[in-house]
Amino acid sequence: MNLNKNLILTGFMGSGKSTIGRIIAKKLENSYFLDTDSLIEHFENRKISDIFANEGEEYFRDAEKRVFNWIKSNVKNGVISTGGGLPMFVPEIKEAGIVIYLKVEFENIVNRLSMEELKTRPLFQDLDKAKELFDKRDEVYTKLADYVIENNNLSDTIEKIEKILK
Repeated sequence: MNLNKNLILTGFMGSGKSTIGRIIAKKLENSYFLDTDSLIEHFENRKISDIFANEGEEYFRDAEKRVFNWIKSNVKNGVISTGGGLPMFVPEIKEAGIVIYLKVEFENIVNRLSMEELKTRPLFQDLDKAKELFDKRDEVYTKLADYVIENNNLSDTIEKIEKILK
């Protein structure tokens, strides 16, 4: 299987973007996996938590846009996992490739994440606020996606993506 453009995975945190992205990238010829949050950390030479603490969210969102523009100009045949907020602030996401929204119901995301993971994710400290954010993002993810895949089963999701790519 070959990819002649980028495959961009969007979805809420905990929806499986990184796990699925790595699997798909391994299955494709001449492809590789990139994570926009990791790229930001590499470009900035510091952790995202430090960026938020020292520069704030606006600076972080600018960094996301810079990374997106770099991807759009320099990356081909990549499988890209976006940070959960990127589609909210980069509506031109389709310019960089095929966009697949990995949709998982909010309750399932909460159940998937261990207590340790929940503690490390600031947005999940208040579940009501997290659900509100989820609902807002779900609408945008759906609108911007070329394909929406209900990600309830890993092998089914991989199979659906493979069909899309063929």
